Amino acid sequence: MTIRSVHLTRREARVRAGESAATNQRPARHGWKKKTTWIWLFLLPTVVLYGIYTIYPIIASYWYSLVEWNGFDENQTFVGISNYREVFADPLFWNSFKVTLLFMVFVVPARVLLSLLMAMVLNSPKLPLIGVLRSAFFIPVVTTTAIIGVVMRFILDPASGPINSILLRLGSGGIDFLGDPHWALPTAAVLYVWKFFGVTMIYWLAALQTIPYELNEAARIDGAGTGKIFRYITVPMLKPFLIIITVLTIEETFHNFDLMYTLTGGGPYFHTEIIEIYIYRWAFAAAIPQLGHASAAAVVFGLLVAVVGAIQLWAVYATRRRGAGR
Repeated sequence: MTIRSVHLTRREARVRAGESAATNQRPARHGWKKKTTWIWLFLLPTVVLYGIYTIYPIIASYWYSLVEWNGFDENQTFVGISNYREVFADPLFWNSFKVTLLFMVFVVPARVLLSLLMAMVLNSPKLPLIGVLRSAFFIPVVTTTAIIGVVMRFILDPASGPINSILLRLGSGGIDFLGDPHWALPTAAVLYVWKFFGVTMIYWLAALQTIPYELNEAARIDGAGTGKIFRYITVPMLKPFLIIITVLTIEETFHNFDLMYTLTGGGPYFHTEIIEIYIYRWAFAAAIPQLGHASAAAVVFGLLVAVVGAIQLWAVYATRRRGAGR
């Protein structure tokens, strides 16, 4: 066999190997394209509905914020940034902004800290009926928020509510929990914490599952008490989750229109009017609806939520980088 024939044989082998690989890749690529087509077909209804009910309203709100329109007439008068000027000049807008912040100042620490303590209790595998207890705390979460608001209005009614009836029998004066300006916002905040307590508790339970149970047991064998275990083991290992859970709770607290509106409707005297109720009042509850003014307020509110969302993404990214660095 000559050197030339050897080279030809090797070349033929490479050509045949390439043809065989290409033949094997063609069905694989064809199958992947077929799977991708089915994936997009199944996703199409969700994408279309998301575009209609989420993307389009967001884009439309930016346009409506630049026009004067009551929602019924065909004529839309372009007014530029006049609606934004009116929003920022409206004392009730800043009042709703203040109410929203006050609500968050009470709700966020309460949800984060109290749910952490309860999650630590329910994280013990030795606790009897642990599944029942976890489910009991999560039942309010799956209950419709508007229904809870309506039921709580009856329970807290100053004239016929069972709580005030008990207070009167005990010799204490009745309390108008939802009609007194001093009681309305704290009462709504307590009910909100109770309603969504289970969500934050689940976050913490998931975080606590990352701490080996044997580590706590070893610390107890070495003589460490509950306080020292919490301080030197639990807290350091939960730090990466703290920022994420806090930011998630803040973002969730922004969206409490259904509970607040069914409880107080923003009253008494705007003491519980959060930004979402302010937007609703201008868009639908006014004698002459002003969608331009409401849309401008909604855009401002949306930008505020977007900032919180950006902080959340940064927190997740920073936590992953720290985890990768370890």
